[in-house]
Amino acid sequence: MLRKYRRSPVTTVVAVAVAISAAVATVACSLALLKHGSGASPIILTRSPGVARLASQRLSHASMASVAGGSARMGQKRCVGGLAAQAATNNIPTEFAEAVVVGSGVSGSSLAFHLHQSGVDVVCAEANPEVGGNLISKKNDEGFLWEEGPNTFQPTPQIMRFAHDLGISDELVFADGSLPRLVFWEDQLWPLPMKPQDAVLNFGLISWPGKIRAGLGALGIPPIWQPAPEGKEESIEEFVTRHLGEETFTKVIDPFVSGVYAGDPKKLAIRAALKKIFALEQLSANGGFIPGAAVRIAQKKEEESSEAFKKEWREGLDLLPPGGALGSFRNGLASMAQATEQILNSGEKERVRTSWKLTDVSSDNDGWYTATFNTPNGMRALKTKALSITAPAHKAQEFLENVANDAGELLSNIYYPPVASVTLAYPKEALRDNAPGVKETGKLQGFGHLIPRKAAYKAGVRTLGTIWSSSLFPYRAPEGYEMLLCYIGGSRDTAIGDMSEEDIAAQCDQDIRKILLKPEWKGEAKTLGVRIWPRAIPQYEKGHLDVLEQINAKTPPGLFLGGNYKTGVAFGDCVDFGIQEAKKIKQYLNQQEHGTDMMSAEVLKKSSSSVPAM
Repeated sequence: MLRKYRRSPVTTVVAVAVAISAAVATVACSLALLKHGSGASPIILTRSPGVARLASQRLSHASMASVAGGSARMGQKRCVGGLAAQAATNNIPTEFAEAVVVGSGVSGSSLAFHLHQSGVDVVCAEANPEVGGNLISKKNDEGFLWEEGPNTFQPTPQIMRFAHDLGISDELVFADGSLPRLVFWEDQLWPLPMKPQDAVLNFGLISWPGKIRAGLGALGIPPIWQPAPEGKEESIEEFVTRHLGEETFTKVIDPFVSGVYAGDPKKLAIRAALKKIFALEQLSANGGFIPGAAVRIAQKKEEESSEAFKKEWREGLDLLPPGGALGSFRNGLASMAQATEQILNSGEKERVRTSWKLTDVSSDNDGWYTATFNTPNGMRALKTKALSITAPAHKAQEFLENVANDAGELLSNIYYPPVASVTLAYPKEALRDNAPGVKETGKLQGFGHLIPRKAAYKAGVRTLGTIWSSSLFPYRAPEGYEMLLCYIGGSRDTAIGDMSEEDIAAQCDQDIRKILLKPEWKGEAKTLGVRIWPRAIPQYEKGHLDVLEQINAKTPPGLFLGGNYKTGVAFGDCVDFGIQEAKKIKQYLNQQEHGTDMMSAEVLKKSSSSVPAM
């Protein structure tokens, strides 16, 4: 039986908030934000029927055995007339595909799968020896399983349907949604309210004046609430402080921004980074969050009750867990990319190629793109009418000089700060007796803790936050151990990028000892994994949406740029990007086959502005 689509934690809490006092409503809404957080040889010059049709439009005059595409190095002139002279001179074997996807991370895997599912002859090229991009799930002989990139996802219909279609829905695992989320402030951990009444009666982190200020602002009551300044793009800090007050921002929203973006809320743009929250003000009759939330809830109810919605997401709706539960796969998030690789390589043609490092992109006057790769079998080229590059902005920029130089230069404006993920394990006897759950169960009970930067500076800690991995998924650590995943660095602590792995691990260990461990425990932590990401998360800073608009305007037809710098950094955002972009590319290829140039405005709009349901 088809279950009703569950709202995300933001919507659930806001829905309750509408019916209760303004103070409780606002604090609960704000706190709910924290619930989220060897290549084989190619088949030389083989073509699918679809590619053959496209190829015949331009290459009927040439012997197919002599055609080779791409240039061997950056900086060479664009190919002209459908033949890549440099590639032919270097005798680079060239293969045709209707679509080529560069990158097999969440975005690339989702896009490649959904193109394949729609009947497109697609090849996905990954530079690393294994698929997954920044999805890195590891395990060792001691029984630990940990993540070195993204750690969990907030379940959405898109993710659940993707898991079903990959045949791995039975591998889904969900954390207990009732586990508390915590904030470290004044040398103690404060559990965030799970119920609206707790926000008023039991939540001491926000003072009574702070609750009242937040409540009146959320209702849009002047003079507490003030309208947005005209002609100015607000930062997250400016927007939230205007609505909810400085205290709620400092103690609740600031650590949330650190946990999601590792960013600076003074620079991150509210309309780009937290667009669903920004939308509440736009929907509201008086600018308050609560009236806007009421409108959005009514809209969502109508959308979710439609047959089109149920048909689109089908089994994905049945697989959704109760609200608030974070998800993963039994063997880690990399399972999604690995399952994609297995399905795409199950036929006669190997569609996912690992250790294929893109070196150059060129194009001709007839809309053909040639992507040249350094592979374990030497230089290889893929020739296509639709080339999608899902690499991070700074990586994509390197390959656009010959085909979209202006767009490439704009990509350089997107900032990625350094972040390190550090996984440590401790014996349970090292935990403080007053740590959440320890006195009652002998182990940690919670999702983890976030640290406002003001509290971090005062306490002398540098970590942004810590996921209590073995509390979320107990099977991932052997009996007697707690496994913790720390994130450290970000745009307000860029010095992390210059530190050694040993020093970063030592800093995280020091921070954990201050927050979770007994002072008298002098043992050593098990350091399971340290991963330094020199450029980790794209920062949706002020002007970001304007930059994206300019990039889109300067990207030629047939070249598709995308990934988490365009559609959102959450796992669900990236999965949905692949779904929507596949529709866009499929339609583009159909129109190329029939000699048309117009793209459906509806498909373009949906694919460029798609946002997972709130």
